[in-house]
Amino acid sequence: MGSREQENKPQSTDFSGQAVATRDAYGAALLELGKRNEKVVVLDADLSGSTKTAKFAKTFPHRFFNMGIAEQDMVGTAGGLSLTGLIPFASTFAVFETGRAWEQVRQTLCYSDLNVKLAATHAGVTVGEDGASHQALEDIALMRVIPNMTVIVPSDGFETKQVVDAVAEYEHPVYVRLGRAKVPAVMPPDYKFRIGKAHTFNTGKDVNIVAAGIMVSEALKARDILQKEGIDTGVINMVTIKPLDTDALLEAARNSKLIVTAEEHSITGGLGGAVAEYLSEAHPVPIRRIGTRDVFGCSGAPDELLRLFGLTAEEIVKTVKNFFQGHSEGLSANKLAAQ
Repeated sequence: MGSREQENKPQSTDFSGQAVATRDAYGAALLELGKRNEKVVVLDADLSGSTKTAKFAKTFPHRFFNMGIAEQDMVGTAGGLSLTGLIPFASTFAVFETGRAWEQVRQTLCYSDLNVKLAATHAGVTVGEDGASHQALEDIALMRVIPNMTVIVPSDGFETKQVVDAVAEYEHPVYVRLGRAKVPAVMPPDYKFRIGKAHTFNTGKDVNIVAAGIMVSEALKARDILQKEGIDTGVINMVTIKPLDTDALLEAARNSKLIVTAEEHSITGGLGGAVAEYLSEAHPVPIRRIGTRDVFGCSGAPDELLRLFGLTAEEIVKTVKNFFQGHSEGLSANKLAAQ
């Protein structure tokens, strides 16, 4: 097979308030990290132009390894490098890193609890025209089921930069899920990322939307619409899917009547699955899950695919209002807006 390289463009590390693809933020943050920490090495599976590791490769050629189209070998090699005291970041498309190399991730990295960072790009349907074969909708489920694996899904470029810095200091396997398309800036300028901690924008008395990745911006849009219609709505950015911030989740469940999860991933085994699993035992509460429903993706423009699969603020609003149609007497507001 031939090279899968794409042209790499210059990037900035000032992401606060900027709409940027999380893969671009990753590439720029990785370069800055490499300047500060000589133990950081990067591996890629012949996709460094797309994963945005090419700039690191150009600046630190002796610390970059193009493993070719051999994802399993890349993961195994990353594990070996970690045993020498290095901090490997291994990147390719999410569908290949979590699918093709799953056995190596389980047996080599997680079983031995090795200090390797899997930073996978092109997750979700916003991969776009590349179609179903390249749209990972199962990757969170595949990674969070493995013991010793931490799963992180940043929502914007600003958060992604902080995630890269944090996982470099965390001496365990980590999976960081990144996207191809630009996403709006959503995190406040004073935000500080911590592994295992969610960010609660606000807590709603009627419903709380627990979102991750690109769906955080959609959740915030939905909140604003619902608030105007008399439904008190909160939003939580559950950036770390594993370990789940159960304290934040439990507080939201105890103080509202409905939990809605929103993710650019299958509702089976992803954020929705994790939330439902925990709350079913800790504090049963009505839950509605927004995500893909046991289907593959398809080719199309990213915005069109988000609408096709119901990954929008409008779908969140519809889901919440449908629930409260039969429970309007329980709303904190005086009345439910006209349906």
